[in-house]
This record gives sequence, C-alpha cells and structure tokens, in this order.
Amino acid sequence: MPLPPALFIAGAGTEIGKTYVTAALVRHLRASGGRVRALKPLASGVPSLDDPAFAESDTGRLLAAQGLAITPEAVAACSPWRFTAPLAPDLAAAREGRSLALDDLVGWCRARVVEADGDQTVLIEGVGGLMSPVTEAATGLDWLKALGLPALLVSGSYLGAISHALTAVETLRAHGVALIGVAVSESEGAPTLPETVADAIARHGGVQVGIVPRGGDFPKDLV
Repeated sequence: MPLPPALFIAGAGTEIGKTYVTAALVRHLRASGGRVRALKPLASGVPSLDDPAFAESDTGRLLAAQGLAITPEAVAACSPWRFTAPLAPDLAAAREGRSLALDDLVGWCRARVVEADGDQTVLIEGVGGLMSPVTEAATGLDWLKALGLPALLVSGSYLGAISHALTAVETLRAHGVALIGVAVSESEGAPTLPETVADAIARHGGVQVGIVPRGGDFPKDLV
C-alpha cells in the first residue's frame, strides 16, 4: 500500500509505542530508498540537550532513525515545542509560563509539508492519545482534523487495547478522518499475543492492521 505524501501518526492511548512505530516506519522507508522527514512538533517530558538521556527521548529516537545528529538546529526542526514536565502539552506549557495556540501548531506543520513538495514523505507524530489535550482548548483530534491528513493509528497489545483501538477507529471515522490502518505495537508483559489483538481489531474494525513486534520491523502490509 503506497503511503500518502504526508501522514499523521495518532495513538489509541499514551505510552503505547507511537514513537517506536514512527521510527520503525522511517527506517523502513529509508531502507527502501525513500526520502522521509519525521516530526514530533509537541514533546513533553524532554530532557535538556546536554543530558545523555535526550538520546532516549521521542525526539532523540526520531532523529536517530533519520540518521541525524542531535544538534540544537536538528532538534528545533523536529520538535519546536518541547516541555520538561511529563504532562499533556497544555499543562506542561503552563508550568513553564508558556502557551500554545492550535493555529500556530497547524501552521508550522503545514509549512513543513509544503517544504517537502511531494519529494519526501512527511510523518507527523501526535502526542498522547487521540483525544489528549494539546492546547487549553484543543485536543489531538482537533489538530489532526485541522491538518486534514490521513492517519495511521498506533495501538498497544496490552489488556484493554482492543477496545481502546476500536473506539479510536470509530472516532476517526465519525470525524471524517481517513485511516490507512492500525499498527499494533507489542506491549511488554501483555497477556495475549499481538497477533490476537491485531486479528480482533481487524475483524471488528474492518481496517487494515499490522504488527510491530518488540525489536522488530515495520509491517510491510501497511506500506
């Protein structure tokens, strides 16, 4: 399945593997000879750049997948809105006396897509779950709808993941968001196999589903 020129990576929940899946997709596209730019415009719980732990942050992982060094310029180009507190962006920003407007976020993302000019695939990774707040008044779904991009939904394989994923699928459909598929990121210590979770999501959701195992590659049936 060919990917669209720009794609939003949304989550059925938080801390379920969005960045892992996005990085795996970046590596897959690069290995196939494609050009790709991965962005994490909003990032919370981010260490300072001089902290060795930054390499393990979402931004650090995406830069590594793209073969980019951690420099102030590369970090700013990937994640212009970074916050220290591991909270929803609106709360993390408030702790730092900062604010974030949806129009600014959407405008920045659109500019990056225009820059690519169809010459490279642009991946925009969301933050938290689909309905997580991103500003005081807007959620991740509002962000996605404003961009008008198709989405790849990331689910975990933990207990309850099937319901969470199906709820997110129905929410996206109800709001007219094109969904190219669901990537099930294998959750550590899950009571069932990711294949079982993926099969249930595909069966009940009527959507293309692929599995990203721990330490594995991006599924070819989703690209």
